[in-house]
Amino acid sequence: MKPWLRYSICILLGLAGGTAYAVHQVRSGDIGRQVVNGPWSANTDNGTKDASMLSRARVALFGLLALPAKEAMYFTARTDSDGKPLDGKCTYTVSGGELDARWWSITLYKGEGWLVKNEAHRWSVGGNAPVRDANGNWAFTVSPQSVDGVWLPTGRAPQFDLTLRTYHPNGALLNDPAKAKLPTIKKGACA
Repeated sequence: MKPWLRYSICILLGLAGGTAYAVHQVRSGDIGRQVVNGPWSANTDNGTKDASMLSRARVALFGLLALPAKEAMYFTARTDSDGKPLDGKCTYTVSGGELDARWWSITLYKGEGWLVKNEAHRWSVGGNAPVRDANGNWAFTVSPQSVDGVWLPTGRAPQFDLTLRTYHPNGALLNDPAKAKLPTIKKGACA
């Protein structure tokens, strides 16, 4: 084999291998400083000047229109409050109290940032949707079938995750997210 052909093959294999490794790094796990709070985790580097190139690439891939950290904090839950993976065939109650933010929302995704197809065309619950009790506590249901009250359909996705967005976070949400009071996710019956 001629040397130029050998070098060309090595260069092409190196480029293909490097590209595959880079894609794997960006798509795998969370990158950056992770904070865990119950079932929720957040990357505190997102939207800051301290974010690594891998963190920036991950936000570019999955965090369309992600805001700077002082404007929004993003928390993701892939498990319920007992640490079990979220299953689209099960019913969950998501509940909490006042969050130290101007506004919040929780959106349901099936892996890699895709919205779950569902007949109700409902993908998110905003901070103004759940009814609050006298103490400011609220709750809504995540389940495969329609229920009374505020409901977020799973579309029977085998696995899903919930993303909590807090806009204009203050206090512990911004300064110490590991200790902030975040919603709980309690598993109910499964179909």
